[in-house]
Amino acid sequence: MSKFISIEEAVSKVKDGMTIMVGGFLANGTPNKIVDALAKSGVKNLTLICNDTAYPDKGVGQLIANKQVKKLFVSHIGTNPHTSEQMNSGELEIEFCPQGSLAERVRAGGCGLGGILTQTGMGTIVAEGKQIVNVDGKDYLLEKPLRADIALVGASLGDKAGNLVYRGTSQNFNPLMASAADLVIAEINELVEVGEIAAENVKTPSIMVDFIIEN
Repeated sequence: MSKFISIEEAVSKVKDGMTIMVGGFLANGTPNKIVDALAKSGVKNLTLICNDTAYPDKGVGQLIANKQVKKLFVSHIGTNPHTSEQMNSGELEIEFCPQGSLAERVRAGGCGLGGILTQTGMGTIVAEGKQIVNVDGKDYLLEKPLRADIALVGASLGDKAGNLVYRGTSQNFNPLMASAADLVIAEINELVEVGEIAAENVKTPSIMVDFIIEN
C-alpha cells in the first residue's frame, strides 16, 4: 500500500491539543513544507517537542509566532523573540532541557525506557521538581522519556517505502523523533526507488514511517 499523501492530508492529521515532535536545528533538517502548511492551518493548543524554535518566519518558529503552541520542550529559544515574549507573559509553558538530555529523553521514549539518569543540570533550574536517584554514591537526575502523537521529520534522501537518509547536520533529531511517535510523517527532498539505498546507509527504516509527503 502506498504511503504517499498530500501536504493537506498530512496537516489534517494534526489535531488541536496534540503533542508533536519536529526534527531540525534552526530549520536545518526540518520538514519545512509541512511546517509551513501547519502554520497556516489554524490548529492550536499544541505541545511541541523540538531542539529550538528557529525563527519567527521560518521552521517551527512560525507556530510560536502564530500562538499555536501551548507547551514547549526545547533546549534553547534565543533565535526567536516571540518565544521569550510568550514565556514571559505566561502564554507559553516551556520546559528547558539541555540539548544532550533532550535527545536522550526522546531516545528513551523511542526505546521504551523509563527514563535516563544524568548529572547534567544538577543544582540548576533544570533539576527543580525532578527525582534524584543515587547510584554508587553519586546523585543523578531522572529525566523522563518523551513521546509524541505525531513526528514530522525531514529526510535528504528516501525511497518509496520510506527508508530515510539524512545528510550532514540535517540528521540532528530526526532519527530519534522518528522512533518516538505513534505516527511518523516524512518529507523527502530526493526520492528514489526501493533498493537504490544501500541498507547500511538507512538511518530510519521504512517500518517506522507511516506516511510520505508527495513532492
